[in-house]
Amino acid sequence: MADEEGLLALAGQIQEACLSRGLTVSVAESCTGGLLGHLLTDVAGSSGYFHGGALTYHDGLKQSLLGVPAETLRAHGAVSAQVALAMAIGGRRSFATDLCVSVTGIAGPDGGSPAKPVGLTYICVATPTGSEVRRFFWTGDRRANKSSSADAALRLLLAAAMGLP
Repeated sequence: MADEEGLLALAGQIQEACLSRGLTVSVAESCTGGLLGHLLTDVAGSSGYFHGGALTYHDGLKQSLLGVPAETLRAHGAVSAQVALAMAIGGRRSFATDLCVSVTGIAGPDGGSPAKPVGLTYICVATPTGSEVRRFFWTGDRRANKSSSADAALRLLLAAAMGLP
């Protein structure tokens, strides 16, 4: 589990990278429950690049706020690469940002199944040049899984920001 100090350090690096490149950021969260937005805005000066985000725990909000197609949710489930991708693309559009990071997963301790066990998480970053989705499987408790998801999402967001001019 990543500690809060380490997560805040990553958020500071993201801020520095985005401000120096003139990039804007949004978040589309499910299983992290607002943790990404909290971490990014806990760094003073975040209003210079962070536009906002959506906490879309309920599938209906994934559809209405982020434009995730109902058929994608039906076909693949909320915890899937396809939904993570749709959330990030929809977040970029909804918040008019250069980058949007999305997270969807099963934090636990309940809600898992043999096909989609507790700890399964998908993270996506959408940029002006494309999107990248990654699959993770955490083995901690609920808090540890949320923290691990936030850490991975921040690292993916930082890499995307650093990769843009």
